[in-house]
Amino acid sequence: MQVWSFLLFLLALMLLAATTEAGKNKKEKVKKDVSKCEDWRWGPCVPNSKDCGLGYREGTCKDESKKLKCKIPCNWKKKFGADCKYKFESWGGCSAQTGVKTRSGILKKALYNAQCEEIVYVTKPCSSKIKSKTKAKKGKGKD
Repeated sequence: MQVWSFLLFLLALMLLAATTEAGKNKKEKVKKDVSKCEDWRWGPCVPNSKDCGLGYREGTCKDESKKLKCKIPCNWKKKFGADCKYKFESWGGCSAQTGVKTRSGILKKALYNAQCEEIVYVTKPCSSKIKSKTKAKKGKGKD
């Protein structure tokens, strides 16, 4: 009976040692990705195909280089890029001469050391339709 108890104790001890070793391996993998370099320079997000979607951003620091996954939204067609975040004011009135509305945006944040303009201006065509706020009720009033 003592032999079985001793064997169970050894088995439990081996399982405990194996799980402890597995935990150490996970911690070591995380430490391998950490770099001592602090002055990283990141390039723009380059999509894998076409002009939007998943891609990679390359970074360099001294003699090290890294690639990070990134994403450019497919509805993002602005000339100032996805790494420059702006706070925009409301759309201005429609210009009768040009037929466009204009608004400006002030730089709020530049991601990954992106080179961004402090103020940007965007335009869009004036709407020729007048939106009505009343909606017809469906299904009622039929005779």
